[in-house]
Amino acid sequence: MSGVGRFLRLAEEGRVSVVFHFDGEITIAKQGDTVITAILMSGQSLRPSDSGPEHRAGFCLMGACQDCWIWQESGPRLRACTTEIIDGMRLTSKAPVGWPDLERSR
Repeated sequence: MSGVGRFLRLAEEGRVSVVFHFDGEITIAKQGDTVITAILMSGQSLRPSDSGPEHRAGFCLMGACQDCWIWQESGPRLRACTTEIIDGMRLTSKAPVGWPDLERSR
């Protein structure tokens, strides 16, 4: 669900661009952006809602609400609002098959 973002970068245009993948789409961000900033700036939503057809964009954007958990394609979750985007990151809004691994967490 890509489109025109509602966020507008007003300054810091000189920062280095980084490339990351989100839900299979190649996306560009600026070095130093958080994951949630990178995703929302690209016009994408963070993840589908758990309770309806709407899409989520995070809630507090500062690490307090727990609404921005997403997954790395390799499996681990990360909090999008407090994690810096890294060149080459591969992220997904969908939980991996078998998540949570309750056997491993014992």
